[in-house]
Parts: sequence; structure tokens; C-alpha cells
Amino acid sequence: MHRDAVRRAWDAVADDYAAKRRADGEDAALIEDLLADLPADARVLDVGCGDGQRTLTNLVGAADALGLDFSRRQLELARGAAPDARLVQADMTALPVADGAVDAITAYHAVFHVSRSQHPAVYEEFARVLAPGGRLLMTVGAGRSDATRRNWLDSGHAMYWSTPGRRATVSQLDEAGFDVVWERFVDDPLGSQALFVLAERRP
Repeated sequence: MHRDAVRRAWDAVADDYAAKRRADGEDAALIEDLLADLPADARVLDVGCGDGQRTLTNLVGAADALGLDFSRRQLELARGAAPDARLVQADMTALPVADGAVDAITAYHAVFHVSRSQHPAVYEEFARVLAPGGRLLMTVGAGRSDATRRNWLDSGHAMYWSTPGRRATVSQLDEAGFDVVWERFVDDPLGSQALFVLAERRP
């Protein structure tokens, strides 16, 4: 799917997605661990913040957080969930953030909605905006896929997933200047499991 089509799909399914996902859980708890290793005045960029329930609400107040999403409807929901958050509509393939400006990035259930051919460029953008030693906490696809699911969440709308698989992702992160700290499967908001990676930007 073209990026504009994915954006329109997220606008269309945003309310259904928000209604069917839990607002807490094992993956949301990972943010506590991330924040524990950051300075008190850390700047955190939440890429693909969505409706804000799982990541942004946990970051606001604990860090200088900026929520970024390319779906206008998702950002409207995020404004309701985290009214004090700073929000920006943009695409993760071209982040409107200065070089080395953030201490950490969260990207929950986000990167695999970008074509896998663009993943290296996304990771290069992440590395660009992170300060040396900055942390990246994100969901990755465990297997190789490139597919569109029709009528996702019984919403009547399609959604797109694309991933080169775990090994290729780790290699792409390395090429972008990251060292992987850990990989683990944790519960995801729709009741299954997702593979998370914590990586650190090399100095």
C-alpha cells in the first residue's frame, strides 16, 4: 500500500483500534524500564503514538515527550488521552526533529506499517535524531511478510504490514548505528504477543 493509503486506513480504523485494545499490559510496562535508564529531563519521541493510550500517557510527566503520528484522527484521539502532550503530524520516514535532539524513541506497532524497503531509511532517521547513547524501544516483525489484511478488526477497512524478519531487522539496525541490548516477546494490546527490541545508538 502507498503511504497515503496507509495513512487514510489509520484515519478510518483509529476508533475501532482504540476501542479494541487494552490501555495497559506488559508492553506498556516496558516504558518504566526505559525511563529508569534515562536522565530526569530526558526528551522522548513517541513515533507512531496513535491514540496515545499505551505509550504517550506513560511518557507525559515522566519525560519531555513529543508524540508523532501521520494519522490526523489518531492525533485527535491522542489529544483526548494526553491533553498536555506535544503532538505533531508527520511521517517517520522524514522526522521533523533536529539531529541528536532526543534521548530516546519509542515506536510501538509502527515501523512494520512502512514498506520493508524503507525500513533502513527509517532506522537512519531514528539514529539521526537520537543523541549518542540514546535508546530505541520498538516493536519489530518476527517473520518476513508484506501483506494487506482486508476488513481488519472487522472495521471494513484494510491495513498493511511489511517486515523483513527479525534477523534482517537486527542487521539493518546495526548498519544504522545501533547495538541491540535485548529482544523479547511480550503481550501486545490485542491479546497476542509481539517482538520488542531495545537498541542503543552507538557514540
